[in-house]
Amino acid sequence: MTELPLHVHSFGPANGQPVLAMHGVTAHGARYQVLAEELPGVRVHAVDLRGHGRSPWVPPWRIEQHVADVLGVLDGLGLDRVPVIGHSFGGAIAVHLAHTAPERVERLVLLDPALGLDTQRMLEQAEATRADESFPDLDTARADRAQRWEGLPADRVEAELAEHLVADGDRFRYRYCQSAAVVAWSEMARPAVPPPAGTRTLLLPATRGGFVDPAWVAACRAELGEALTVTEVDAGHLLFLERTAEVAQLVRAFLAG
Repeated sequence: MTELPLHVHSFGPANGQPVLAMHGVTAHGARYQVLAEELPGVRVHAVDLRGHGRSPWVPPWRIEQHVADVLGVLDGLGLDRVPVIGHSFGGAIAVHLAHTAPERVERLVLLDPALGLDTQRMLEQAEATRADESFPDLDTARADRAQRWEGLPADRVEAELAEHLVADGDRFRYRYCQSAAVVAWSEMARPAVPPPAGTRTLLLPATRGGFVDPAWVAACRAELGEALTVTEVDAGHLLFLERTAEVAQLVRAFLAG
């Protein structure tokens, strides 16, 4: 197989319907495993975006580079036209992918996508990301993640630590590049664009996510018309980890439709 530009986590049967999935800032592709387990007959190829996980960390980290990277993944996997799932920043990349290479995107699933966000808020997020985030031991990291992910099952916290936390000297850090994350917050402050006309799109805003602007949803409705399906999910931003069965049911129906 051709060498891929990104690390890819593949879940589901080898002969299943191929789907490309992209995560949000500071995250990683393995988070999609729980969703993939609820999608029988689907082969989910979830990338670690540049600057995250086991993929290269070198710049550039702008949306255009992420789009080029995932197109390289599709080429390397021998996939011509596939459904694309994007969560948070991954949703922004998915929309731009559909504009750049519409012939490669069969349909879009946008999970509480993050684009066109308030510039002051993004400045604050970027500044916060510059601060050191490390832990003296696993127990401290576990307690911190459990607090952040309050309400999520404990096994999701353990999976996150196992996949994403690495030793760095005498401390532990998450496996992402802080510089890449800072750039990602800046990219999410770009003016929001809807998916291109004709792109079948499932938009799942999280009611407690605080990322999806109603004005952008209205622009999507105007651009896409009947090609757009919008279903709110009563969850926080990590809706596919918090309400996995519900999100999976909606995605299954959309992929089969």
